[in-house]
Amino acid sequence: MGTAAGQAEQAPGAPHAVDRLAALLAEDLAAVDALIHQHMTSPVGVIPNLATHLIDAGGKRIRPLITLAAARLLGGGGDGPRKLAAAVEFIHSATLLHDDVVDVSSMRRGKKSANVVWGNSASVLVGDFLFARSFNLMVETGDIQVLDILARAASVIAEGEVMQLAAANDAETSRERYMAIVAAKTAALFAAAARSGAVAAGRPGEEAAALDVYGRELGLAFQLVDDALDYGGLTATMGKNVGDDFREGKVTLPVVFARDAGDEAERVFWRRVMGGERTDDDFHRALSLMKRHNAIGLTLEAAREHAAQAKAALKSLPANAYREALADLPDFVVDRAY
Repeated sequence: MGTAAGQAEQAPGAPHAVDRLAALLAEDLAAVDALIHQHMTSPVGVIPNLATHLIDAGGKRIRPLITLAAARLLGGGGDGPRKLAAAVEFIHSATLLHDDVVDVSSMRRGKKSANVVWGNSASVLVGDFLFARSFNLMVETGDIQVLDILARAASVIAEGEVMQLAAANDAETSRERYMAIVAAKTAALFAAAARSGAVAAGRPGEEAAALDVYGRELGLAFQLVDDALDYGGLTATMGKNVGDDFREGKVTLPVVFARDAGDEAERVFWRRVMGGERTDDDFHRALSLMKRHNAIGLTLEAAREHAAQAKAALKSLPANAYREALADLPDFVVDRAY
């Protein structure tokens, strides 16, 4: 696959979709960052130190940007959407801290992961702290509907992570089962981020439903590109180690495509390596089998289909700069190099 799913086609030096969206929402985003840093303070020093290590490590704030843009798209704005956007970022950060412990990860956003620096116990507990802070922010909005949306999303994300843990090392995991995991552990927060912005803008009906579809499809595309990059990206651009999914025995979509297209000898290989019996050379063989069966290309094709559905979901919404910016995100997600 080369270095990535493919670089976004744009003029040299031109800002990509996330940067353009951040520029459009600069005032809101600055307020969200202030809220984030305000709410992760604690007299227990390890909490802000560990949280800052992750939150200020260069994440693009895609999910909070979606919340802010969804609200502005529908005529909303102000403190409510900003607090929700901060809550969304806290939920996402908490899940990352927990994921790195479960997955025994060593790198996150190009830096040593928090569990490597502070240990597993501190990472789990600070993740719990960030979850709690997210609910503090939701309550501050005084909107029971958005509290319900994000609380449900947090529950679904946890269910997705448990589903993934149960499927680990199961070489027979089907495409349908894997997509159900992705829908829960990744797409649910994208969907909730978009829907909650609409509800905060006072548009809980059809507009919120359309944005829910947009976020869900965008989240699916995002995760499938991550799956592809794990077998063909660069550590420097991804911010994590290439091949982590393989070493953790995660049956992601590229593995499903390669396994299902292979002969019996190849399926024996996948059962062995996904089951936990791996040698140093097995990753290279896995890459070879994926190339033989175009597994990366098929995964990216699936991601593009979800990206197209995300863009289509916006067509019924008001035409303005915020809709245009959100419509650019799916292409960026598919074309990103990290």
